[in-house]
Amino acid sequence: MKRISEISPLGEERPNPSEEEREQLRRERLQRERNEGYQKLVELCNLGEYDMAQQLANRHFNWGYEIVNGIVMEKID
Repeated sequence: MKRISEISPLGEERPNPSEEEREQLRRERLQRERNEGYQKLVELCNLGEYDMAQQLANRHFNWGYEIVNGIVMEKID
């Protein structure tokens, strides 16, 4: 960590990622959120909280999952 006296307010800036890098970061973030969402839904189903899992899946439709007979399934459009 730098000392305050070593930091120049007009000095180096944080690098701006290119559009391609931004898109890659966005895709990675969305996939990570989708994976975490799946784990939450599975945990709720394992606890027998099917209604709560269905509500969560409906609230986060972008995850692409639904609850069918207490099982987490990938939505097919």
